[in-house]
Amino acid sequence: MEDHLKELNKEQREAALHMKGPILIVAGAGAGKTKTITHRIVNLIKNGVAPERILAVTFTNKAAKEMRERVIAEIEKNAQMTQEQDNIPFVSTFHSLGVYIIKENARILGLTKYFTILDESDSTSLVKEALKEIDIDPKMYDPKKIKNIISREKGKFIHLADYTETNSNNTLGKIVAQVWNLYEKKKEKENSLDFDDLLLKATKLLKDNAEIRKIYQEKWEYIHIDEYQDTNEVQYLMSKLLSENNKNICVVGDADQNIYSWRGANLKNILSFEKDYPDAKIVLLEQNYRSTQNILEAANVVIKKNKYRPDKNLFTKNKTGEKISLYEALDENDEADFVATKILEVLDNGVGTIFDRSLSVRARTALPLGSSACETPLKNTPTPLSEIAILYRANFQSRALEEAMLRYNISYQVLGVKFFERKEIKDTLAYLRAALNRDSLSDVKRIINFPTRGIGKVTLAKIFANDVESLPIKVKIKVNNFYKILEDIGEKIKTSKTSEVIKFVVKKSGIESELSNGTEEDIERLENIKELATLALKYDNLENGGGVEKLLEDASLASDQDSIMIEEKKETKNAVKLMTVHASKGLEFKYVFITGLEDGLFPHQKHNVEASEDSEEERRLFYVALTRAKEKLFLSFTNFRTIFGSRQINAPSEFVSDISAGLLEKEGEKNKIKTIYI
Repeated sequence: MEDHLKELNKEQREAALHMKGPILIVAGAGAGKTKTITHRIVNLIKNGVAPERILAVTFTNKAAKEMRERVIAEIEKNAQMTQEQDNIPFVSTFHSLGVYIIKENARILGLTKYFTILDESDSTSLVKEALKEIDIDPKMYDPKKIKNIISREKGKFIHLADYTETNSNNTLGKIVAQVWNLYEKKKEKENSLDFDDLLLKATKLLKDNAEIRKIYQEKWEYIHIDEYQDTNEVQYLMSKLLSENNKNICVVGDADQNIYSWRGANLKNILSFEKDYPDAKIVLLEQNYRSTQNILEAANVVIKKNKYRPDKNLFTKNKTGEKISLYEALDENDEADFVATKILEVLDNGVGTIFDRSLSVRARTALPLGSSACETPLKNTPTPLSEIAILYRANFQSRALEEAMLRYNISYQVLGVKFFERKEIKDTLAYLRAALNRDSLSDVKRIINFPTRGIGKVTLAKIFANDVESLPIKVKIKVNNFYKILEDIGEKIKTSKTSEVIKFVVKKSGIESELSNGTEEDIERLENIKELATLALKYDNLENGGGVEKLLEDASLASDQDSIMIEEKKETKNAVKLMTVHASKGLEFKYVFITGLEDGLFPHQKHNVEASEDSEEERRLFYVALTRAKEKLFLSFTNFRTIFGSRQINAPSEFVSDISAGLLEKEGEKNKIKTIYI
């Protein structure tokens, strides 16, 4: 047996050795899917497939980076790559792949190479402008809602003409069609695309142009698609078009982890794979390497109630593990208090000590961070805060939990606050985009008067109308000075390293002077820009502006999970993670708290319909939450919870009763301090 396959189990090895034709790898949570794909790619290379003929696509930059690094490490370990040979498989996200195809064919699509990728807020702003142009009050028709409708239709591979035709008798539909039309014209004028265009335009190009389609089919002989259950119609079609010539497509996924239907993910894509590819090989990965037996047993019992799924049963050779703790809280503050004291317990002793929760907050917060209320601490290896996660169904639940973390002096970090969405970061990147793409009016509008230059709305309107000559001489000088700054930045991009360009932008634009003389908040914003310069170091090896171009691309395509890696500065990296269950997908922690298990909250009220697909998705979401835990799970629900200022009485979630009593242990307020000696 090949050395690189020895660490795989029988099923993983079977998948890795498959060479020709379609293959579906049904990989349960924690079953080593990334490891399997990595070794499959390495095996292809060892059997003579050129690395550059292999494509692997996933959903986040973080996942793509991990897969790329693993593949390179395995190739180097197996002496298949010399220092002179730098060809490696193309590993990217779907959106990055779309950008790659669009940039290579920009002229055909009527774009320049330096097109701007609009983020959500920029796209929504253009939609708002379009609404005003057709004399519709944005307060009557929410721009964000209309943007989401357009996004959903694009995800289904539906184009403006098709949507307009099918919604001719629908009032909202007609408004959306009008706005969509203006929205597309505005983007075309700005040489910009939105997030959905990256997939839609690339896929349409492949579908409509046989010659271009053939180029990419020949370029990538072997296609790998990770998290296939999360693909929407456009991603599904893109995958099919790229692989239709040789059918060497390997998809990996788990129907039980399909939790993004609201983003357009279509469960039918993975359920219909055998129908799409009748000769497909099916491999089932059921051995879990992450969680204890008790956690897996609970997850299996919960998910078996779903009907729309291929049958599988996760198992593990890991230890039985501790029972799952269940806490019935009075309200959200009591629940948060329970979570905080349990975290302190975990920090000190694993799960050995039980706090007297009747101690005053003053007494407990007087303790040093990570200290115990017990006189005899257990001598276990300390648990890093980063191995602890608190999950919740809705973002509003974080408030009480954050307050408890502060009361108990526990370092924490809320996942989902995007680094690239901070104003100061967007301002800095806008200077770069505007320097590369003068047609990007959204970027020009954002920065032309930041820092303040005395350029108002009237002046801006004349600039956009190409009527600069009619401006007063003093104002014209200000405008010319602004465009000279962009010109200088553009020259700097061509000749300097990316990190140096960031530093140049901050000085040349006046941002540094503006923020360094401001408030403490301004100083903090300047620190964030310095962090951007530090981040930019990894792009310094790309020459002739390539680094800036890649930085802008990565910033535009960053997800919540990608951004948190940037946020983790030294002082906050070792912190408890707070996040929604959706944000936890793909992550794992030793200790996981799943809070708010109340009927109407989790499962969410709008989904709480018996035997519906929505109801099944909520159950899949709970399954994902359970399988994030490696060693210990804590579940909690409240009898009362204040939502939108109204105190509500709650019943426990049906998910709690799904777990057999033998797997649960109830936590109670009456537990006094006791020490367990090991």
